[in-house]
Amino acid sequence: MKIIESKDFDAYWKNIPRQTDDPRTEKTVKKVIADVRKSGDAAVKKYASKWDKSSPERLEVPFSQAKKALDDLRAGEPSLVGALELAALNIKNFACKQREQFADFEVELNKNIITGQRIIPVERAGVYIPGGRFPLFSSVLMCMIPAFCAGVNEVILSSSPAADGLPDTKTLAAAIIAANICGKNERELRIFSIGGAQAIAALAIGTESVPRVDVIAGPGNRFVAAAKKQLFGEVGIDFIAGPSDILVITDDENTVNFAAADMIGQAEHDPDARARALVSTKEIAEKIAACIESRLNELPENNRKTARASLSAGGLIVIYKDLEDMVRIANIIAPEHLELQTLNIENIIPKLKNYGSLFIGANSAEVLGDYSAGVNHTLPTETCARFTGGLSVRHFLKTVTTLRCARGEGFEKARNAAEIIGRAEGLEAHAQSAAIRKE
Repeated sequence: MKIIESKDFDAYWKNIPRQTDDPRTEKTVKKVIADVRKSGDAAVKKYASKWDKSSPERLEVPFSQAKKALDDLRAGEPSLVGALELAALNIKNFACKQREQFADFEVELNKNIITGQRIIPVERAGVYIPGGRFPLFSSVLMCMIPAFCAGVNEVILSSSPAADGLPDTKTLAAAIIAANICGKNERELRIFSIGGAQAIAALAIGTESVPRVDVIAGPGNRFVAAAKKQLFGEVGIDFIAGPSDILVITDDENTVNFAAADMIGQAEHDPDARARALVSTKEIAEKIAACIESRLNELPENNRKTARASLSAGGLIVIYKDLEDMVRIANIIAPEHLELQTLNIENIIPKLKNYGSLFIGANSAEVLGDYSAGVNHTLPTETCARFTGGLSVRHFLKTVTTLRCARGEGFEKARNAAEIIGRAEGLEAHAQSAAIRKE
């Protein structure tokens, strides 16, 4: 864990490389995409044999198998099912409220010139859920439910196969919970046992088994991120996600334990995750560092090893000078998760511009956003919060425009202006298209 003063921050930050930039990964993924484009299911199965725990002969998972996974989970871990159902309801209610903000309209800008917009959901969305060391089955709810709330007709879920040829059983169970809460069935949800870059390629391009989707959402490793990046344009994506990160801002010694716990919670994701804090005094910085060390020793060995590696590689506490200094640094870091545990919260909020999700007050732990409070946990990383927000219903919606014109004074002014501009640009056919509509 590194502690620095704000005067040293700019030099420190300048030398941090983007973790999603990896030429070898890009090259590998380019070949995977080319193979899937050429050979379809055969290429998918080839790469599953190479990288996954199994290579199932049948890529699509029967809907009945997913329903059985939920039934088994309900029998074995009813409290987990209850927690997932509560989270699903909160996510749905929040996503439906978001959907209400997108509305069709028409407005007469000038007499006889009526402009408008229509909000149209994509027809088919792909959701990718990683398996790996920690199957992120909570991401199933976060990605599927906004898609259904947006009005998507069909969701295609893909996740890497375990040794039995099926995705993680909790991932399957979560998919049924998401479908149930949205009133969907096997006609609107299909599930595939495919992982990694080959899954993204299959969803974007389409294969004999996998239908081509319009948008792909969901987290993944560097190969998944590279595949989404290379296929963007051929398919829509939510954004390119790198390793997870958090920034905790505090000037309150009473929140030291919270700050330390939340930083460790982020660090245990993987060694590339980044946990950072902005604090007002050296004393708070040292207390957080000491508390982190103490709490690390309480973790299970695997979690402790991962979190320690992350904190050693990129853990950072910056001591800021004043409010202006704190805001400046926070907006440069543009964290995925920004926790605000200060004494003067409401005056600070309007000044903070760059974050994926803002957690206001010491009780608003990032873990609640991760799982159960209703806001989405699929968020921009590696400073991408400078230009985009997190996953929401908008990623599954298209805003298209409409134009209605009738002859009259307003129309004639617009027509004449179009003719003049077209001719001035040297596009004579454009000008003539406007000219023939002259009264």
